[in-house]
Amino acid sequence: MKTIDLNCDLGESFGRYELGEQDEILQYVTSANIACGFHAGDPTVMRKTVEKAVEYGVKIGAHPSFPDLVGFGRREMAVSPQEAYDMVIYQIGALQGFAQLHGELIHHVKPHGAMYNMAAKNEELAQAIAQAVYDSSPTLILYGLANSELTRAGEALGLTVAHEVFADRTYQPDGTLTSRTLSNAMIIEEEIALQQIEQMVLRGSVTAVDQTVVPLEAHTICVHGDTVQAVHFVKKIAQHLTNKEVKIEPVGSS
Repeated sequence: MKTIDLNCDLGESFGRYELGEQDEILQYVTSANIACGFHAGDPTVMRKTVEKAVEYGVKIGAHPSFPDLVGFGRREMAVSPQEAYDMVIYQIGALQGFAQLHGELIHHVKPHGAMYNMAAKNEELAQAIAQAVYDSSPTLILYGLANSELTRAGEALGLTVAHEVFADRTYQPDGTLTSRTLSNAMIIEEEIALQQIEQMVLRGSVTAVDQTVVPLEAHTICVHGDTVQAVHFVKKIAQHLTNKEVKIEPVGSS
């Protein structure tokens, strides 16, 4: 039986500003990537999100980013590998503090936004992030874009790596995601998104924007929790995969 993890970026509220419907989404996902304060989230939001994830039995993951609250971590930054390493170490440690309150350990690390996309292509940045994850704990699972520099860097260090695919994003012929600055970056039609998921999980490939069929591995699917139809969409994905006899469970469970 095929298995797949459903992960969602959560804890992205900040102060008085609330984003996403966390309680509902946590009923359907198996892994939560929790913002660590650099692009979103704050100490109180982190604590509450960890509490909710534990309550629903969802695996806790750190979601480190470049320090960019205004840009929501989606703007590229010129940082050295050492700076990137330090940022990731710092953010993992912050979230681990809250996880320990519940006797939990962080399950995985998934970079956010520009850090994630840059590490998919930049070997030095990817190596710095992977090393930070390994040095924090070699038992952590590194989530990265399928077949990217980041997943290769993690595998080279001996980390367990989860190749991630996206339900609602379009792909380029080289296997990278279409930039959010382009009008065709997001998949709006639910049925098209479900077809893409089925292709990625069951056939190990994705059709790029130019109709090139790109082979890829799929261990975990990212479902975004900050859209209007997020809860409905997550439910549809879970139902569709279950109907195709795909077992939904966290990475590393089998």
